[in-house]
Amino acid sequence: MDMKLSRCTVRSWKKEDADSVARYANNRKIWMNLRDAFPHPYSISDARRFIDLCQSKDPETYFCIAGGDEAIGSIGFVMLTDVARFSAEIGYWLGEPFWGRGIMTEALNAVTRYAISAHGLNRVFALPFEWNQASVRVLEKAGYTLEGRLHKSAFKDGQVIDQFLYARAT
Repeated sequence: MDMKLSRCTVRSWKKEDADSVARYANNRKIWMNLRDAFPHPYSISDARRFIDLCQSKDPETYFCIAGGDEAIGSIGFVMLTDVARFSAEIGYWLGEPFWGRGIMTEALNAVTRYAISAHGLNRVFALPFEWNQASVRVLEKAGYTLEGRLHKSAFKDGQVIDQFLYARAT
């Protein structure tokens, strides 16, 4: 996949993205807003493993957010199964030097449209942590609607916290 947007490109992962991924992902502020499967500190070997995982997915559901030739973030979705088979959970991160520029809103919009159209989904949702107001703003700007608050539903950095449920449905 290769979507050239006005502020970034959303594309397939390449092996040569590992250096920039490791550089931008090795940031506690990013780790604080992601699942614990995202390591901290984040090393070059973590980046290589992640890119290998992304390249092994069929269908492809994890994408690189690129600024020029450099990987500056990631966005991807997990398609659900059984009775939720027309839904997917989306997640994303962006290197700190690129925050506040509208890059993630643009990428989220594009990948949400892609997920719905390419995979016949009815719904894409996200679960930002209660303290992640930047992600809440991105989701709202991308047309996601707050459906609820999941009380004490996550454990991150030694704390039990709430998550918000945001979704965009067809």
